[in-house]
Amino acid sequence: MNKRSCALVVVGNEILSGKIQDSNAWFAAREFRKAGVALERIAVVPDELDTIADEVRYCAARFDFVITSGGVGPTHDDLTIEGVARAFGRKLTLSEELAAIINQHSAGKPNPARLKMAEIPEGAILNHASDIWFPTVQLDNVYILPGVPQLFEPKLLMLANRFRSDPYFMRAIYTSAGESMIAAHLNDCLAKFPQLMLGSYPKFDDSDYRVKLTLESKDRDYLQRAFDHLMNMLPADAVIRSE
Repeated sequence: MNKRSCALVVVGNEILSGKIQDSNAWFAAREFRKAGVALERIAVVPDELDTIADEVRYCAARFDFVITSGGVGPTHDDLTIEGVARAFGRKLTLSEELAAIINQHSAGKPNPARLKMAEIPEGAILNHASDIWFPTVQLDNVYILPGVPQLFEPKLLMLANRFRSDPYFMRAIYTSAGESMIAAHLNDCLAKFPQLMLGSYPKFDDSDYRVKLTLESKDRDYLQRAFDHLMNMLPADAVIRSE
């Protein structure tokens, strides 16, 4: 089964200080799962060049591709482009194509702050989409996206097809038993199906179940066999429903 891995690097003091609640990581995790991509790392880093560069360098060497979120605007704390360049040992250069696009979408002559957004790392390419006027900058396996959700989300969706891999299949079991009562059965299931992705999520509100179990695999037959095994192991009166 084909597996592709990804890391998400979220850049911004506003996230780390709680001034802004990040939703991009949640959105990306859902969309990558739909695309069959394993999001294996989410890192939140401050607006510091060396920290951004270190994290991007680490992720780019270990995952098939990296998405960054935030830090691509015209202000002093927008350092992601330079951080990515530093991660690869590249200099920043003015993209004439980006400068022309910015000029076209400016009310008048763009000021120096706005033209800062036309600077890209040497060797970077631009990914265009017909319904998004500002292209996504890509350097090697790193894609640099804005942090504003209204911009991040359509840009990520635009890129989704190039990341797509074999899909994940999932089954779910809802139980009336607490985790401590079924832990041994979960361990047994994983011992027999070590490649299974098995999740256990307790609820402490007025839901009609106490624990939701999720079973995932890219192999549909493997998943079904693991599901059947676990269903046979669980006490019949503990299973409320499955899907």
